[in-house]
Amino acid sequence: MSAQQPPPPHRPHTPGAPAAPGGPGVPWGFAQPQPREVTPGYRRQAAILTWSAIVVGALMAVALVVSVVFLVRADQDTRNAAYGYLALVLWVGIAAGIPVLLALAIPAARMRRRVREQQG
Repeated sequence: MSAQQPPPPHRPHTPGAPAAPGGPGVPWGFAQPQPREVTPGYRRQAAILTWSAIVVGALMAVALVVSVVFLVRADQDTRNAAYGYLALVLWVGIAAGIPVLLALAIPAARMRRRVREQQG
């Protein structure tokens, strides 16, 4: 004979009645997670992420302006055709930087909002 124990008995849930002592539809022993305290290190990380996103965004804006300047120079004279290729390289860099900007800006915004909520 096996040493396994039978599963615990199943208590059916009746509509309108609480499922467990925790309340309606809440499993027994469940507690709502409490947010942790915002520490100075957390504030520092939020500031670093925010400034990193600002720097990346500024670099992308500068790259966009420089690429337009390169395209204008490439269009003026056929001997400056290499500038058009440099503009394309900048556009690839901008396209590659968009996920990086999102990866910095979204957590930074959430962290800064949490810091503001904790302060006020």
